[in-house]
Amino acid sequence: MAKATKKQALGRGLSALLKDSTTDKLIGSIIELNLDSIEVNPYQPRFHFDSEALQELANSIKELGIVQPITVRKLEENKYQLVSGERRFRASKLIGNKSIPAYIRTANDQEMLEMALVENIQRKDLDPIEVALSYQRLIDEINLTQEEMSKRVGKKRSTISNYLRLLKLDPIIQTGIRDKFISMGHGRAIINIDSQDEQLTIYEKILKGKLSVRQTENLVKTIKEGIPKTDHTKIPQVPFYVKNSIGELQEHFNCNIRVKMMKNNNGKIVIPFTSEKDFIRIKKLLE
Repeated sequence: MAKATKKQALGRGLSALLKDSTTDKLIGSIIELNLDSIEVNPYQPRFHFDSEALQELANSIKELGIVQPITVRKLEENKYQLVSGERRFRASKLIGNKSIPAYIRTANDQEMLEMALVENIQRKDLDPIEVALSYQRLIDEINLTQEEMSKRVGKKRSTISNYLRLLKLDPIIQTGIRDKFISMGHGRAIINIDSQDEQLTIYEKILKGKLSVRQTENLVKTIKEGIPKTDHTKIPQVPFYVKNSIGELQEHFNCNIRVKMMKNNNGKIVIPFTSEKDFIRIKKLLE
């Protein structure tokens, strides 16, 4: 009995080795996999898939087949997990396909997340906020610096920085960019305003006035600069001979006389009154 048990154990060990050997041979290969044996990537940063675009892809696959295989990683016997190609995976299911060509590779959880995020960033149909969120996840969860991301995704560091700055916008404005009410250019202009209340005011003006990016930039510039301050150096100073006489005038008219200077040494004497009776009194003094 003991021998039988030992023999069975040895048999299982050899079987496992053979399976491992088979699995190793699959790594780096492209094979046809049953769609039911593949689970979606839990690290996929994208949750929304446009149904119309997905149907168009499905129709294309029906006519031409899968042009580019999906990428999966091996989990356990006959079980795989998507690394990239979820749209192709979903579209194939949509038209009733039972299998799909797949490239098999090895990847741990962190590599899965990084690959999914990087692939997501490379997509051309992403909105700017989706791209910005993917960059932020690479920073938060993979601990990549902007310099490292620049090398991984083939984008300039300044480009990455511009996307990340969009996340400082009020959430309502971020939604506006995602829904294409305004462009990324509008968002980049608005972000120069620190107050989110003022950001929303500008956003409303863009929507109501259908402002272009250039018009928005000018609006933001005006707000940041504020109302131009009066240049006191251009206003003539009250001459000494006027200053010296204001006291006499105030004593004569018994009120607070004001003098306003203008260009070319011209000026005005302002004599205030408080009532009709006071006005008549000042008028008599002038006569």
